[in-house]
Amino acid sequence: MLKQLSKKSFRMGLIMMLSVGMITACGQTQAPASSASGDNKSGGSTPAPATAAIQGTVTASGSSALLPLVKAAADEFMKKNPKVTINPTAGGSGTGLKNVADGTSDIGNSDIEAGPEYKDKNLVDHVVAIAPFALIVNKNVKIDNLTKKQAADIFQGKITDWKEVGGEPGKIVVIHRPDSSGSRALVKQIVLNNQEFTKDGVTQESSGAVATSVGQTANSIGYVDTPYLNDSIKALKFEGVAFSKETIKSGTYPLYGVEHMYTKGEPKGATKAFLDYIMSPEFQDKKVEELKFLPANLLKK
Repeated sequence: MLKQLSKKSFRMGLIMMLSVGMITACGQTQAPASSASGDNKSGGSTPAPATAAIQGTVTASGSSALLPLVKAAADEFMKKNPKVTINPTAGGSGTGLKNVADGTSDIGNSDIEAGPEYKDKNLVDHVVAIAPFALIVNKNVKIDNLTKKQAADIFQGKITDWKEVGGEPGKIVVIHRPDSSGSRALVKQIVLNNQEFTKDGVTQESSGAVATSVGQTANSIGYVDTPYLNDSIKALKFEGVAFSKETIKSGTYPLYGVEHMYTKGEPKGATKAFLDYIMSPEFQDKKVEELKFLPANLLKK
C-alpha cells in the first residue's frame, strides 16, 4: 500500500514539475514578442514604409543664358527620378517671368530680378548660379580689349568702325538680343549705364543664335553668357580684365548676372525636388562650374 502511494505521489510530482516548466517556457517565448512590439512603436528594427517615388511634369521657361544649366540639371534629375519629366525651354527672361506669373510655367528662369510689375504675383525667387558673360567679336576683328566707354559707344552707335578703337578698318555690325532678354538688360545696365542701344544691327532670339551669328559675320560684335563661348568667336577683355571666377569674386570683372528660377508661391512636389537638386552640394559643388557657370553662393564667400 505504501509502495503504491509512493509511486502515485512520484507521478503527481513529476506532472507538476512538467507543468511548471511548460508555463515558464511559454512565458519566455512571449516576452520577446512583447519586446518586439515595443520596438516597433519606438522606431526600432522594423523597416519603415518605402517613400513614394517623386513623379510629375515640370515646365521651365525663360532665360536662354540659363538654359544649358537647367537642361543639364534636368537630365541628371530625370535619371535619378524616372517618373519625373522636366521640360526646359528658352524665350528670354521676360517670357519666363510672365509665364510663371500667369501659371503657364512651373518655373520662370531669369537673368534679372522680377520687376515691380510682379510685386503682387506671389513669385518666390530661387538664386541658382552666377553667370559670367562676355563681349564677343568675330575672329577677324583685331582687338582683344574694350574699355567700358568704347563698348558703350559701339552699342549706342556712336562708334561705327573698328579703326576708332585701334582695330583694322571695317564697319562694325552690332548683334543684339530682343527687349525681353535678360542678357540685353544686363549689358544695358552695366555697360551702357541704362542708355539705349542703337537701332541698327541684327537681333537674335537666343544666346546660342548670337554666338553663331557673330561667328559667321565679319566685323561683328555681340554679348553672350560664357557657356556659349566657342572656337568660332573671340571673348574680349573688359577694361583690361578677362572673366574668371577670381576676377568676378574680386569685383574686377563686372560682367555677370545672378541667375534666378522663380516659382509662383513656394514650390511643391516634383518642382520642389528639382530645385532642391539644383541647390544641393552634389550639383552646386560638382556640376555648376563644369557647365561654365559659378556657384550661387560665390559672392557670399
